[in-house]
Amino acid sequence: MPFSPLSQLPHLDIERQLQKSGISHICGVDEAGRGPLAGPVVAAAVILPHTKVPSGLNDSKRLSAPAREHLLNEIMTHCAVGIGIAEPEEIDRMNILAASLTAMSRAVQALPMAAEHALVDGNQAAPLRCPQTTLIKGDTLSQSIAAASIIAKVTRDRLMAQADTRFPGYGFAAHKGYATKAHRQALIDKGPCPIHRRSFAPVKAAYLAR
Repeated sequence: MPFSPLSQLPHLDIERQLQKSGISHICGVDEAGRGPLAGPVVAAAVILPHTKVPSGLNDSKRLSAPAREHLLNEIMTHCAVGIGIAEPEEIDRMNILAASLTAMSRAVQALPMAAEHALVDGNQAAPLRCPQTTLIKGDTLSQSIAAASIIAKVTRDRLMAQADTRFPGYGFAAHKGYATKAHRQALIDKGPCPIHRRSFAPVKAAYLAR
C-alpha cells in the first residue's frame, strides 16, 4: 500500500485512511537496537485507541528520556501493546536484519488482539500474518509507529541497565551496548561477555585477541 507523507510530524492520516476502508485494528511496528555491539534487538507493536490517543507521540530519538518514560506509561495504559525480542545468539545466527524482522513478527504476535494491518518502520517487510505497509522513517510519519518506537527504545534501555548489573565494567547502562570509545576499550580490557554479538566485527576482533 503506497503512501505519500503529508507532514513532518507523526500523524494519524495513514491510520484514518485504513479505517475508512473498514480496517479497525492497525498496529505500528518499530525496533530498537540494530546497531549496538551487545544486547538484544527489541521490537514493539502498538494499536492506538480510536479515542484518548496519548498526546506528544514522536520518534523516540526526538524525545528526552523523561518524556519517553512518561509516554510509555500512557501507551501501556491506553493502547494495545506487544513486545518481541531477538537475543544476541539469534542475531549471530540469523544476521541483524533477519533478527530485527523476527523480533517485529514476535511483537505483532504478542498483541492482545489480532492486528488487521501493520505499519512497519523501514523498507523491509516483516514475516507477518496480516497485510502491512512499510514506511521509511515511519516513526516520523505515523503516530502508531512513533508509539512503538518509544516502547521498543525504553524497553531495550531498561534491559541494558539490568545487563550492567549482571556484567559490570562494560558501561552498558550508559551506552546501551553501542560502540562508544569506552565500550571498545572495555572490550579490549575485559574481552566480550555473554551478551556481546560475536558476529559484529569489533567483538569478533576482541575474541580473536584473547
